[in-house]
Formats: sequence, structure tokens, C-alpha cells
Amino acid sequence: MIHEYGLLIGNSKIHIKSDNLGALLEAVKEIERHIKDLMNYIRSRPHFQYSLKPISPDPKSPPIVQRMIEASKAADVGPMAAVAGAIADLGLETLIRMGSRVAVVEDGGEIAAYTEGEGIPISILTSEPNLSGKLGFLITRDDSPLGIATSTGRSQRTISFGEADSVTVVAESAALADAAATSICNSVVGQNIREAISRGLRRAREISGVRGAIIIWEGHVGLVGKLPKMISIRDSQRQNPLVQRSSI
Repeated sequence: MIHEYGLLIGNSKIHIKSDNLGALLEAVKEIERHIKDLMNYIRSRPHFQYSLKPISPDPKSPPIVQRMIEASKAADVGPMAAVAGAIADLGLETLIRMGSRVAVVEDGGEIAAYTEGEGIPISILTSEPNLSGKLGFLITRDDSPLGIATSTGRSQRTISFGEADSVTVVAESAALADAAATSICNSVVGQNIREAISRGLRRAREISGVRGAIIIWEGHVGLVGKLPKMISIRDSQRQNPLVQRSSI
């Protein structure tokens, strides 16, 4: 049986799924604590929230801050580019530690996932209407754990200097996927769409810990790396209650 829980804390809209109810409830407590730590840290160091470049490590900072700093340094972006992914990672780690065999934590479309058995379908949402919500990944035991994040140059909700309809990244952690998606999307610019997508794919290969990426722009699609099995989400939604969405 799969248990679900949703919570809204500040700008974080979080959705948790697990086969272990006790683990899920503990993950909720841990996520709330980590977000509180982050908010307190930002209040004392406002520059952390607004930096668009990596900042120096702070060994005395809370775990969530350290993860954001590490991921943003790897992707060469500001630490807030990794916030949603870091929250998802910390929630997932609690679920696994508490004995979950199937676990998903989503924060605003950035996903941390783990499974020991049944595959987890992840839908990809993009500004490209012909593809959005129709394609996705099937996360298996061999893929787990992993992080998935999507960035776009078409939204007013997030800071992006890119123009892609979507950049979806699969990485070793959701924090890294989150930061890398922003970095890769920032590189997808210019009038030559094929050249811009190729530039983004090269950027994906440069970021250590990124397993693969999909770039979608104006009907063009570029793929790089080792991605989970791609599936039709329409079929999976009818068969599997674990369908989750990676979007911005």
C-alpha cells in the first residue's frame, strides 16, 4: 500500500509517497526541521538567497545549506538553484533510513526517488504542448536512488537566463539535478536551436554527478548520458498510483 502526504511550507510545495506510513510521518518532521533551519540561516545571511554564483563553504551551516552549496558549486550557479532538490533529498534519506522500500519526495517538481521493487513512473512536463506529460521515465531498483529536476526559460516563477522549453536532468541527487538543470538551461540560448541544444548537452557532460539530460526546445529534442527507461505516461497513469511529475 502506498501512503501519500502533501504539505506547503513557505514557497515549498511538497508531496511525499511511501509504502511505510511511519517513515512518511518522520520524513514530514525532518523536512519541516530542515526548512526551518534554512529560513533561519537566510535571515542571518541574506546574500545566500540572492547570490547567482556559488558561495564559499560554511562548515557551521545546517545540513541543507551545505548540500545546496555543494550542488551549486558543481553546477556553477547560486545555491538557491538547489533548494527544492536538497529538500527532496533530505526527505528521501529519512524515508530510506526508516525502512521504506518505495519512496518519492517531490518539491515543486524536483524529485528524489528510490525503489526496491515496483518501478516508479516520472512524467516530464514542458512548455512544448506536443510532448508535455506524455513522456517520462520508469525508475527501477537499478536507478535508485536518484534525483530528477526540470528547468525552463519560459517561466516567470524562477530565474533563468536560458530559452529552452525544458531541461530535465537525472543525477545522483535531486540537489545536483536541480542546480544542473538551471545551469544547462542557462546555456541554451541563441537563434540556432540545434546549436543551442548541442551546447546544453555539452554542458550536461561537464557537470560531475549528472547521469543524463533531455533538452526540449521548439519541437527539437536532445538527449545525452545514461537515462532511465523512457515510457509513455498516458499508459502508466492508468496502471500505477506512483506516477509523479518533474516540472517547474
